[in-house]
Amino acid sequence: MFEEASEVFDNMFKSSFPLTFIVFIPAVLILVSPLPAEAAHEFTVYRMQQYDLQGQPYGTRNAILNTEARTVEAEVLSRRCVIMRLADFSYEEYQKALRQSAGAVVIILPKNMSAVPQDITSHDVCNGLLNTPFPSFHLMLATETIVPVYFAMEDDELLSIYTQTLTSSSSQGSLSAAEVLLHTATANGFQMVTSGAQSKAISDWAITSLEGRLAGVGGEDLPTIVVVAHYDSFGVAPWLSYGADSNGSGVSMLLELARLFSKLYTYKRTHAGYNLLFFVSGGGKFNYQGTKRWLEDNLDHTDSSLLQDNVAFVLCLDTLGNGDSLHLHVSKPPKEGSPQYSLLKELEMVVASQYPEVKFSMVHKKINLADDMLAWEHERFGIRRLPAFTLSHLPSHRLAQRSSIMDVRSDWQTLVVILCVALWPLTSVRSCCTAHLCHDTVPSSRQQVQEDQLSAVVDWLTAQPRAAQLVDKDSSVVSTLEYHLGHYLKDVKRHYVKADKRDPEFVFYDQLKQTMNAYRVKPAIFDLLLAVCIAAYLGMMYLAIQNFGVLYSVVRRITQPKTKTH
Repeated sequence: MFEEASEVFDNMFKSSFPLTFIVFIPAVLILVSPLPAEAAHEFTVYRMQQYDLQGQPYGTRNAILNTEARTVEAEVLSRRCVIMRLADFSYEEYQKALRQSAGAVVIILPKNMSAVPQDITSHDVCNGLLNTPFPSFHLMLATETIVPVYFAMEDDELLSIYTQTLTSSSSQGSLSAAEVLLHTATANGFQMVTSGAQSKAISDWAITSLEGRLAGVGGEDLPTIVVVAHYDSFGVAPWLSYGADSNGSGVSMLLELARLFSKLYTYKRTHAGYNLLFFVSGGGKFNYQGTKRWLEDNLDHTDSSLLQDNVAFVLCLDTLGNGDSLHLHVSKPPKEGSPQYSLLKELEMVVASQYPEVKFSMVHKKINLADDMLAWEHERFGIRRLPAFTLSHLPSHRLAQRSSIMDVRSDWQTLVVILCVALWPLTSVRSCCTAHLCHDTVPSSRQQVQEDQLSAVVDWLTAQPRAAQLVDKDSSVVSTLEYHLGHYLKDVKRHYVKADKRDPEFVFYDQLKQTMNAYRVKPAIFDLLLAVCIAAYLGMMYLAIQNFGVLYSVVRRITQPKTKTH
């Protein structure tokens, strides 16, 4: 086949120079054109949250993207895909893109998310200092938007696309009209296209919660201490929500408390007259749906439950991994002489005597039933008149750290300290109600804490995103948590909550992770310019062939050497 093709080309070269020129030049241009791999780049993108809560839509409503890329420096953003880097991102620029009817927004995140500063305080948010991405992502979810919003992890190819797009977008404003026209015709652009379909609601999604218990000794009708922590994470993009501090720290602490108390409850001398109930709730980031259903099942739909008996208090663990402070959030200050009051005083005493570097305080906030979202998980128990409070290092529930994709694993030196602070009062309150148990018979909590195991649990929890839309009843997260609870506790069981089909309290949507392609393209005016050039080229070749004799004589006269005259 190749020999026949070479013979055809050889005859073509020998027979006609114009025909050779017409065929040879386009062939050379095709051979030296860029390779397909250099003209396209495929990468993974993560879509912003899309969900309905209490009938109110949140997040982005669209998932389809097929438009040309621009940066915010461009004068025209209408129907364009606006690319932003996290280092240059601000809520004002995001709003600018929405106001100009941008076709989509793609935010490029750095490879090392833990290196992004997270020292934003509640004072910064309240005073409108929104030029940092940390609180801005929180504001993006406040309302719904039709524009599809995606997040992508930075790599060399994607950074090159951003740099070229930025150069093209920022140079247009300083050029003349002719230069803009020429630049528009010759510049390279990128068409951003997603491979997925339009998002749709997920039907029959079940949120799973887990329950386990340790029975006390000393007769029936024993008081009950409940320890609660929600396992799901939350962020502007579900697939990027690892929730190390909120609430991987709370779950890891609950598992360690379950291990420690199961060890104490093994021996008669340290087996106290308190029932311990451990509850790992799901849907915590969606107004604590798992806790709400669990309370309904135990208080309204059953005749025998530890929650219907004498509940001493409910301790909720939330965001305990970072910081050097500890706050006990309450909806109602505990009365003097109650187990809740004893726990508060023990916390104050232990912090002051053993951990002076930890700042402890009680934060009182009444439950506002008019709000669509509850502030803390203990408020679910407070509504049902159960004494409850939340232990957290955050002074306010409004801080954006509770719902950040930058909440990744870090060196938690204070986690073990706070765990010990939380453990000692539980032991003290329990021992106050059992005459045969005192502080001297209980081993030091600091000595009993297995830091390696605690760190391993935190590493496992932060190794995968735990957004409620991604953790179904068959998830490895649920099965592993169930295994650990079953290793330490008795009567471990699952609880499921599904949204009502007629009036759903929550609705989740799919298409949260897609593949995006960036194709190198030329603008439409380039096609017009190319068509004019091709027409001119073919016209010149046609005239040259029709007047080949004249052209040949001219060329020969020019190239023929002049004769010398004597």
